Amino acid sequence: MTRKRLAVVLFNLGGPDGPEAVRPFLFNLFKDPAIIGLPLPPRLALAALISTTRTKSARANYAIMGGGSPILQETRAQADALDQALAEALPGQEAKCFIAMRYWKPFTEETARAVEAFAPDEVVLLPLYPQFSTTTTASSLKAWREAYSGPGMVRAVCCYPDGADFAQAHADAIRAAWNAAGNLSPVRLLFSAHGLPEKVVAAGDPYQSQVEAGARAIAERLGAGWDWQVCYQSRVGPLKWIGPSTVEAITAAAQEGKGVVVCPVAFVSEHVETLVELDHDYGALAKSLGCPAYVRVPALGTAPAFIAALAKIVGGALDRSPATESACGGRWCGAGFSRCPARGAAMGAN
Repeated sequence: MTRKRLAVVLFNLGGPDGPEAVRPFLFNLFKDPAIIGLPLPPRLALAALISTTRTKSARANYAIMGGGSPILQETRAQADALDQALAEALPGQEAKCFIAMRYWKPFTEETARAVEAFAPDEVVLLPLYPQFSTTTTASSLKAWREAYSGPGMVRAVCCYPDGADFAQAHADAIRAAWNAAGNLSPVRLLFSAHGLPEKVVAAGDPYQSQVEAGARAIAERLGAGWDWQVCYQSRVGPLKWIGPSTVEAITAAAQEGKGVVVCPVAFVSEHVETLVELDHDYGALAKSLGCPAYVRVPALGTAPAFIAALAKIVGGALDRSPATESACGGRWCGAGFSRCPARGAAMGAN
C-alpha cells in the first residue's frame, strides 16, 4: 500500500551565513510589516536606514560566532532528528521535514517550491517559535500562504508554550546545567525571552502571556524551592518594551548576592541572541557586577525530549479538523488577546 506523503515545514527567522549577508538580512527583517508597521515606501526607507547603520555592529556580533549565524545548521539538525522521530511515530506516513526561513536562505518561496515538488498529501506548518506572536508565527504563516500553491491538506500549529513534553525538556536542561555547575545556592532562575514593544502586546498580541505560562509550567516541573523570574532581552529602538529586561534581572540578582541560571525559554536554537547576547554580553555583565555565578542553560536544539515533543505536536495537528488549523482553542490566551488566532484575528494578519 502506498503511504501518504507528509511535509512538515519548520519555520524560523534565519540568520546571515556570512559577513556580506548581514546587511541584506537586516533589511529583510525590518522591511517586514509585522516588524515595522508603516506603509510600504517609508517602511522600505526606514529598513534601508536601519540595516545600513547597524551593519557594522551586527557584523562584530556575528564575528564572535565565526562570521555568520549557526541557526540554519541547528535547524537542519532538528529537521533530521524530527524526520527520524516521525518515521517511528507515524509509520503510515512518508514524512519529510523542510525548512523555511523568514529573513534569509532558504527563503519561504524556495521552500514552497520544494514542498510542491514533493507533492504531499498533507502539510503541517510547525513554527520553531513556541510562543505565538504576530511578529514571528503570524508573519511566517502569512509568507507561506502567499508562496505555496501546491497540493495537500494544510494544517498550521499555532503555539506550544506550556505543553507537558516541551516544559519537561526545558526542566531537564535546567537541572542538568545547574547540576553541572555544582548545584549552586543561592541562585535565581531567569527565563529570558526575546522582548517586544509594549504597544504590540497592548494591541492584543499574546506572546508575553504565553512566555509567562510556559515559565510557570517549567517551574512546576522543577518542583518547589526554585526562585525564578521571567525577563526579556534584545531590546532595540526608542519604544518602551515589556520588562523587566534581562539586564535588570541580572543586576537585581547580583545586588541580592544571588547567582543566576539563565534559560532561553523562547529560543529553541543557538544563534546570536544566545551565543552573543546571553553568553558574551550578559555573562560579562554578571561578572562585572560581582554576580556569584552565571550559568546559561543550552537551547533545546536536538534534545530527544524536545524532538519527541515536536513529533507529538505534528501527530496532534494531523488529528485535528482542517477547520481548526489556526486555533489552539485560546486556552493560553485571555479574552483580551485579540491577536490570538483562536479569538478571531487572522493568523496571517499583520
